Amino acid sequence: MTGLFQEWYYVVIGVVVLYLISIVRILFEYERGVVFRLGRVLHGAKGPGLILVFWPIDKLVKVDIRVITMDVPPQDIITRDNVSCSVNAVTYFCVMDAVKAVTQVANYLFATSQLAQTTLRSVLGEADLDTLLSQREMLNKRLQEQLDKHTDPWGIKVTGVEIKQVDLPAEMRRAMAKQAEAERERRAKIIHAEGEFEAAQKLQEASAILSREPIAVQLRYLETLTKIGTEKNTTVVFPIPIDLVQYFMKAKDQTK
Repeated sequence: MTGLFQEWYYVVIGVVVLYLISIVRILFEYERGVVFRLGRVLHGAKGPGLILVFWPIDKLVKVDIRVITMDVPPQDIITRDNVSCSVNAVTYFCVMDAVKAVTQVANYLFATSQLAQTTLRSVLGEADLDTLLSQREMLNKRLQEQLDKHTDPWGIKVTGVEIKQVDLPAEMRRAMAKQAEAERERRAKIIHAEGEFEAAQKLQEASAILSREPIAVQLRYLETLTKIGTEKNTTVVFPIPIDLVQYFMKAKDQTK
């Protein structure tokens, strides 16, 4: 009888030891535990470190509080100026209140993903194509604010939303390429016209200076002959005295 009692004693001791081992839980620094006792959630999240979960009356739900990177699949968007495009994005969020993330929504990861998709379509649908392509920072901020406002009751903080890529139809890409080419041609013509205008102004100033100093014309003429003579060519130059030209010009004026 004593031997049987000792055997049962060892069995009970073993069961108690195993139970004590089973109620011990270790949570990492980036984890929090939500404990339900008889179906009711205990006040505040547990962890990190060593916690006790008294099975079977307690149930532990672990929640990762690190920043989660979630890819938003491509969404078909129709912009305010009736341009259809496909846009994808990436969302960054983390759990700030583990109790709300478990008790206020069935699956906070799936819910946040679906909310990000619908918010992406609604916010980008209010912007035109030029705004979508050139003002992404402003749109990213609006997306982040809208998501954060809707996920705050779930204990989730959206830290950022980034638009990754905007895919346009082939016809729209060709039209934009033509527009860019026309814009470049317009700028080239304006630059050319400005250059001609500045050159005309400089020529006008040079002619005014030469008209006041007749000897400058002769010096310029001689310099031109020097440049022609130094080049290796077959050009034959017959210089005409400037005084002779001036004589004919004065005779023409006297005739008038």
